[in-house]
Amino acid sequence: MFLVDYPLTEDQKMLRELCRQIAEEKIRPQSKELDEKGEFPYEIMKILSKSDLFSLCIPEEFGGMGSGLMDLCIATEEISRVDGGVATAYAASFLGMFPILMNGTKEQKEKYLPDIASGKNLCAFALTEPEAGSDASAIKTTAKKQGNNYILNGTKHFITNGGDAQIYIVIAVTDKGKGPRGISAFILEKGMDGFTFGKKEEKLGIRASTTGELIFNDVKVPKENLLGGKEGLGFIATMKTFDQSRPGVAAQAVGIAQGALELATSYAHQRVQFDKPISSFQGLQWMLADMATKTEAARSLVYSVASMVDRGIKNVGAASAAAKMFASDVAMEVTTNAVQIYGGFGYMRDYPVEKFMRDAKITQIYEGTNQIQRSIVALNLIKMYAK
Repeated sequence: MFLVDYPLTEDQKMLRELCRQIAEEKIRPQSKELDEKGEFPYEIMKILSKSDLFSLCIPEEFGGMGSGLMDLCIATEEISRVDGGVATAYAASFLGMFPILMNGTKEQKEKYLPDIASGKNLCAFALTEPEAGSDASAIKTTAKKQGNNYILNGTKHFITNGGDAQIYIVIAVTDKGKGPRGISAFILEKGMDGFTFGKKEEKLGIRASTTGELIFNDVKVPKENLLGGKEGLGFIATMKTFDQSRPGVAAQAVGIAQGALELATSYAHQRVQFDKPISSFQGLQWMLADMATKTEAARSLVYSVASMVDRGIKNVGAASAAAKMFASDVAMEVTTNAVQIYGGFGYMRDYPVEKFMRDAKITQIYEGTNQIQRSIVALNLIKMYAK
């Protein structure tokens, strides 16, 4: 149901078909129950693992497929088209993987990436704290050097896959006096002494994914687990990670919008008012046209940014921010209009469309609110045209 024929490779077309088949046959039948119970989709993660979908973006030398960000965006979009929560649980593992891939030492990559690629270990990225959301530099979790170890203390919250992942990238302050340059990143493993999990959040949407609290109480982390083997890389690694991960959030938003559009279009054929299917009314036709066009525009932007990353273009921060901002705003608009097309039925949980609206909202918030994304785009624009 795409308006545009994208120049995908044969492998990418096969990947899309595989992900769509899994989403329709394995995820859709469980989607409502997973949402209602707020259950992590363990069995679905196993299916995705057996299909090698966790090996995307990881080089072949570390057990991956050697594919690029475009492939991850395609997979995330197709899963999100059916269930945004399951897609979050899946894509969040890549959010935790990217820092190791981009900033890890050779030894760290050899140790962790193969089990991530195989799906044996899921990842999580732990940055956000109660007083550090949009202001990532305001974190208070500390890591103090003690012999051959670092001792971590603090709390992280709103961490996707928190408690269900086995590998955690934790951002902590190693030298408060250096500001952002005094922030470092560490690779933690579930089960380390002093590393525990707190509150599991009850959320509006994406309820099939876990959003939890991480608690660090004198956690002894070997110096070998300092990301990149150097202090001070934490803030830089975070920003580089977001440049890679924000197109993935945008792809999730596109998938959610696409799924809602398809539901609304199908319903418009079935619903009869004034002795006519409501699809025959021009006002509704124009709504569908706008929904489809904006979804396609968002998809085009996401694919363009993913292609930039895959081509090795370095300065993609503003483009990634623009894709995330635009696609998530489109997802919220399209899903809201889809509920409107359903009328009163759209507001009822007996119908699936309200879930898409609930799932869409978070895409405007996490991995940088859309207000932050607008600031990134604007500052880049001002810098470009400064005289």
